[in-house]
Amino acid sequence: MKQTRLLMGMPVTVEIVDRGADDAIFDEVYAYFTHIDETFSPYKTTSELTAINRDKTPRESWSEEMAMVFLLAEETKQATGGYFDITKPDGNYDPSGLVKGWAIWNAAKLIEKRGFRNFYVDAGGDIQAQGQNAEGEKWSVGIRSPWNADETVKTIYVTNEGVATSGTYIRGEHIYNPKAGGAAANEIVSLTVIGPNIYEADRFATGAFAMGRDAIRFIASLQGFEGYMIDKDRVATMTEGFARYTEL
Repeated sequence: MKQTRLLMGMPVTVEIVDRGADDAIFDEVYAYFTHIDETFSPYKTTSELTAINRDKTPRESWSEEMAMVFLLAEETKQATGGYFDITKPDGNYDPSGLVKGWAIWNAAKLIEKRGFRNFYVDAGGDIQAQGQNAEGEKWSVGIRSPWNADETVKTIYVTNEGVATSGTYIRGEHIYNPKAGGAAANEIVSLTVIGPNIYEADRFATGAFAMGRDAIRFIASLQGFEGYMIDKDRVATMTEGFARYTEL
């Protein structure tokens, strides 16, 4: 059973292969994503994050989820040497580079708690894949060309892993280098990271993207992660173990 709904300004697709999947589990998952959007959206005037940015609400009055995300963001900032930073040049907070992967991972755990083992959750191209697809094989994930959204430059095959891509082909230049006065990170145009789960893959894809061409070396230094990078000169570089994911 498979459904796609537009949430958080992007298509969110959930496919559950196991028997017993019904509308109720999909409604539960999409209700969770709606809650996340209403809490963390920097664009919704009614979100908790907007209230924090507008009124500088003291931390002791934040929700537990908000406090957790800020804690995870600080951990990620330290792990990336400061390249991941949710404080934007204008002083406002925007944890989107971490929240999406975190939400996908939480949604996947929600599905698992309902007894399902073979499924995937895809929000805007960031994916958590569990088990096998309907053909009993690994899930296939296409990496889009940064210059032609209809072209797939690589297809990878994963199970029980997360895949996150940071790039400029959907939202333009939206990742900034906090070490360069908030200048747009534009040395590379696409960075795909495969990690043990989508939360880990997403946060490191965002942080590494801001490093420019050093991104692939950073991903290679992380145990249990692989990456595929395309720079602005159309040169692709991959980590040593990435190739094994291109074989079914």
